[in-house]
Amino acid sequence: MSHPSSARAEAVEAHPAVHDDHAHDDLGYHASVKGYVIGFVLSVVLTAIPFWLVMGKVIASPQVTAFVILAFAAVQMVVHMVYFLHMDAKAEGGWSLLALGFTVILVVILLAGSIWVMYHLNTNMMPPDAHTLRNMP
Repeated sequence: MSHPSSARAEAVEAHPAVHDDHAHDDLGYHASVKGYVIGFVLSVVLTAIPFWLVMGKVIASPQVTAFVILAFAAVQMVVHMVYFLHMDAKAEGGWSLLALGFTVILVVILLAGSIWVMYHLNTNMMPPDAHTLRNMP
């Protein structure tokens, strides 16, 4: 009976295409410490700036402040997807990006539909004023 490692060596000699280097077959993203550090630093900066905007009352209008914070949040989501979730057009043959797009479309439809339904319920179900409310049976 031959030793398993000698059988492996014979298989490698018989078939030179068989090798232990799997880097050629791997199409996935290889994370690096540099990538994680860049993502972390960007996340900290994208968190600190909105915090400073609110705590320092830099922008007078609350609506503009909210819009700026939402913009920073959107940028931070992209940073997380790229640096921590490793999502790009090449990852998993583009399927992860396609799934993300489908998810975004579903969330937009869900939110827009919910807001539309709540607005119409409020408009059609609520009495117009307090006087009408007091005179209802």
